[in-house]
Amino acid sequence: MAIGVRVEPQLEQQLDQLARSMGKSRSACVREAITQYVQRFSTTDEALRQSALIAAAGDSANWSEQLPNWTDWTA
Repeated sequence: MAIGVRVEPQLEQQLDQLARSMGKSRSACVREAITQYVQRFSTTDEALRQSALIAAAGDSANWSEQLPNWTDWTA
């Protein structure tokens, strides 16, 4: 499948330079970048792990710093 993407000329030049320095094609670099992006943002493993740790702690009231009451504060 082919996907067309528009980028700024400067970014295109940087991509071409990077691809040349790595001995890869522009397409190969873009494929790798998209793969990493999808893997990073489509997985919720880390969020689920952190939620489990908070739940296991049992005392959700102390997992973050309590904020002061600012209702009577004036500038």
